[in-house]
Parts: sequence; C-alpha cells; structure tokens
Amino acid sequence: MNFQGKVAVITGGGSGMGKAAAIELVKLGANVVINGRREQVLLAAAAEIDPSGEHVLAVAGDIRHLDTSKSIAEEAVKRFGGIDILISSTGIFKPTPFLAHTEEDFYSYTDTIVKGTFFAAQAVIPEMIKRGGGAIVSVGSMWAEQAIGATPSSAYSAAMAGRHALTRNLAIEFAKDQIRVNTVAPAVVETPVYESFVPEDQLRTVLDSFNAFHPLGRIGQPRDMVSAILFLASDEASWITGTILPVDGGVLAGRHS
Repeated sequence: MNFQGKVAVITGGGSGMGKAAAIELVKLGANVVINGRREQVLLAAAAEIDPSGEHVLAVAGDIRHLDTSKSIAEEAVKRFGGIDILISSTGIFKPTPFLAHTEEDFYSYTDTIVKGTFFAAQAVIPEMIKRGGGAIVSVGSMWAEQAIGATPSSAYSAAMAGRHALTRNLAIEFAKDQIRVNTVAPAVVETPVYESFVPEDQLRTVLDSFNAFHPLGRIGQPRDMVSAILFLASDEASWITGTILPVDGGVLAGRHS
C-alpha cells in the first residue's frame, strides 16, 4: 500500500490501535496528525512515530468538545496542506451492569465515541472534498453487533452502534464526493484500554483467558487491526464504502463450541 504524500488525521492516536496505525502510515509515506487528551502521552507517541518530527503533528485536546475537532482540522491543513484520511479510534471500555450506569457515565461513552466521531468527520470532510475525495475509517466494535454476557457493556455497545450507523449514513451521503466511509469491528484486542479496569498483576491472565473465545484461538493484536484499517484507507479499497468489517478472530461467524 502506498500513502506517499497523504495526510491522515487519527483521533485516539496516542496509544493502542491509533498509534500503531500512525507508525505504519508514516512508514508508508504519509504525514499524520494525532490527537488525544493527554498531552504528554501524545508528545511521547509523536516522538516514537517519527523521531524527526517531520511527518507527525500532535494536537492535544478532548474530542468530546467541538472546538477540538475544528482545531485538529485547522492544524492539519496549516502544517500539511489538507486532509485525505480520518481514522477515528477513540473509545473507552469498562464492563458495567446496566443498572449501575449513571447519566454521567452514559454520556462519557456517547460523547467520546459518537459525538467525537460525528464532529471529527464534520470538520475534515470539507477538506477532503477540496482534494477530490478521501477515506474515513472508524474503529467500531463486535459489542455493537453482539452482546456478550461475561462483559455487560450496554452504554459502550449503544455508542459503538452509533458509530456503525454513522458509517453507513456518511458513506451514502458523501459517495458523490468520492469519500469512502468504513469501520472495522474488533473483538478482544490487546490494547491499553484493559489497563483501566484490570489490575496490572492480573492483566496477562485475564487477556489470555479470552483466547478460547475466538475461533482462531487467540486475542487480537494492534497489528491485526492496523492491517484492516490501512487497507480500507488505501486506494486498494477504492470500491468499498459503508462496510462494517469484523476483525474478530471469527467470533461473529458463529459459535464454535
């Protein structure tokens, strides 16, 4: 895949799948703008993505706020001249029983996942139109397609379902502008999100316990997701839009035991 001269904006680009995608995009010739809430984490990620600083720009800010999306787009255009790709990989995940969710908790999911995706796309699409098209790839979730009893996640699932719905709606509305919109839907992938609710000394055991849940026998790694994300963002996927692509080790294919 060739991303020479392309400009990619990545929300949630300071860690996990977002950072992994940024690293590969720079290797393949792209300039990347990464966003996240924690400025020091974001700056450290930028230094790792491109030590020269020539092909990466960090724009810190909370994607839940409309001004953040506007700022990201403005800084991307100012530094690199335009925007070709948007990867929305923001998310929070903490299994919580339905009756235990509070209003504040509920909005933390919808604001981060749905609102952040909606307004980030609204900020970058006009710039994509100026360049004759572009590609938006979001990181959705298997939980938006299937409920898992062991991990009650109603607020998270509802928010991710919103991200999936946006994928189809934007794909139809902006097909005329040659802007393709797709989403990858992972199952359990080893990212820092699990560190937020699993004790460090139990993390390895907990993650490994999910291996058998996946028909292919293992949990996912960020590199598994990056391959799918970059394909959908590339010209090789020029006739694919409005798709929710499961990248889940076979979970959504059916029960294997």
